[in-house]
Amino acid sequence: MKKTVVIEDELHSREFLKNLLAELYPNLLVVGTAADVPEAVQLINREKPEVIFLDIELHTGTGFDVLQQMDKYDCNIIFTTAYDHYAIKAIKFSAVDYLLKPIDLEELKTAISKLREKNSADSNAHTIDTLLSNLKNIKSENPSITLATSDGLEFIPVKTIIRLEASGAYTTFYLNDSRKIMVSKNLKEYETLLEDHNFMRVHNSHVINLKEVKRLIKTDGGYIVMSDNSHVVLSPKKRDEFLKFMTNINA
Repeated sequence: MKKTVVIEDELHSREFLKNLLAELYPNLLVVGTAADVPEAVQLINREKPEVIFLDIELHTGTGFDVLQQMDKYDCNIIFTTAYDHYAIKAIKFSAVDYLLKPIDLEELKTAISKLREKNSADSNAHTIDTLLSNLKNIKSENPSITLATSDGLEFIPVKTIIRLEASGAYTTFYLNDSRKIMVSKNLKEYETLLEDHNFMRVHNSHVINLKEVKRLIKTDGGYIVMSDNSHVVLSPKKRDEFLKFMTNINA
């Protein structure tokens, strides 16, 4: 059994999730609940649960305040929120699960399945640190993205990514240290996540870091040369948008 706590400031939501877990996932033993930041920190430090369902907005602060104040140790976090919170992008960057309230049973099932599949090499403490750092840097030039691979988790500064390439349901990241990292998520998810950090989808199979572009070759149908000398096809439909972005970056 995995010791579990539920941090939720609304009594109805708190009891609903607690009872739902007891009914559907008896292997997640709820050893306590809390409604505010001090109570949550005290509960977590006392019980040291393996799984924490953590509401983002609490009466006395936020779930992130709880993470900053609790003892550092290995645990899994699943955030809950009633709306599309400003921090959702930072949560996604950090590969942390979240559920929108009212909680959908299928989404809960997916989140629980991910807990079961987690590799023993996963560093949950590092994931939490990355999330807290990304929250501070959510508008900055220095966020990191957490990539779940078959071997564990990779914590990658966004600025080190040269390009991404799709291969079916998989995406390969090409980094400026010549490494390649393949993850089992589609390119569209990362396109949305990285669009505010000077990344652009220039072809069905390619998202590039515009700051890593060396030049545009107009012959042979048109292609982009990246900083690692790789060649990326530029879709004719994306040509004008690409040139506009490059003009703005170099202005």
